[in-house]
Amino acid sequence: MTATAALVSFRLAGSDGVSVVAASWQRALATLGFATVTVAGEGPVDHRLPGLAAGAVEPPAAGEAAAALADADLVVVENLCTIPLNLPAARLVAATLRARPAVLHHHDPPWQRARWAYVTELPPTDPVWRHVANNDLTRRQLAARGIAAVTIHNAFEAAGGGPGDGRAARAAIGAGAGERLVVHPVRAIPRKDVPAAVRLAEALGATYWLLGPAEDGYADELARVLAGARTRVIHAPPPGSVADAYAAADAVVFPSTWEGFGNPPLEAALHRRPVAVGPYPVAEELRALGFAWFPTDDPAPLARFLDHPDPALLEANYALVRQHFCQARLVERLGALLGAAGWLP
Repeated sequence: MTATAALVSFRLAGSDGVSVVAASWQRALATLGFATVTVAGEGPVDHRLPGLAAGAVEPPAAGEAAAALADADLVVVENLCTIPLNLPAARLVAATLRARPAVLHHHDPPWQRARWAYVTELPPTDPVWRHVANNDLTRRQLAARGIAAVTIHNAFEAAGGGPGDGRAARAAIGAGAGERLVVHPVRAIPRKDVPAAVRLAEALGATYWLLGPAEDGYADELARVLAGARTRVIHAPPPGSVADAYAAADAVVFPSTWEGFGNPPLEAALHRRPVAVGPYPVAEELRALGFAWFPTDDPAPLARFLDHPDPALLEANYALVRQHFCQARLVERLGALLGAAGWLP
């Protein structure tokens, strides 16, 4: 009989970072021999429980959550028991999983954000569970709080699963053949630092293309920032896929002040696009592997590159992603963790 792994989160199968990473874990679990099901408050999932969504008024009924997970031999909790976006749901999921094989996959623990520093009950733990951090900084911080974890970095498929149709994307947004285009592939929330991204695009004489919607009450401030931009602004999702937007870009900008990981710099590398990256802590951890990223506070280095491109730099960044962040590495690391626990099919 095939073993089943359930992936649980606030939302799944979307374009946000946790959903993207959860999808890669779902593929890895399938490679390791599991049938997989998805359970979330939002998204096109196998079991949709609205009470699991971030900010839901009420959590699911205990019986409803237990029923959704009843047939799972293994449960992977993607950030729901890590970041306090729905504490009642986190408590319910933790209670449902007591003494059961479960992996808690941590992206954004509460102490990493000032507004949630008061939350001390997350993440929960249990002698049976295993904990995974997506970077060494978080793993060390978990250890300091008495929770042993392993680091398994996010994984990325070559060229994001396809090369993308840059020509079609540029045509769809009306970008001319000689128009320099800077893509900011994020949701618009304060920590993504949209003003810094706009300033860089202005300095490069480039059109600024923001892909994601405003969230977390940022819509009014975003409208003010974009209205004041001294360059052409496009705020719209890509007409096709995100891969098309990367292919359309002359450069990618990612000036975030904080990220639990930050997928876009690595996605940009897979699409062989130069990327300007802010100095958030996990970025420095990744940069230490040898990535050649451009600063966000000084446009001159990226401007020089765009005027005189160096394909060798892009190929080196691409090779580093394939070496350190490929799907095969995820399968290997996750398989080792589950094998040591005795949880492989």
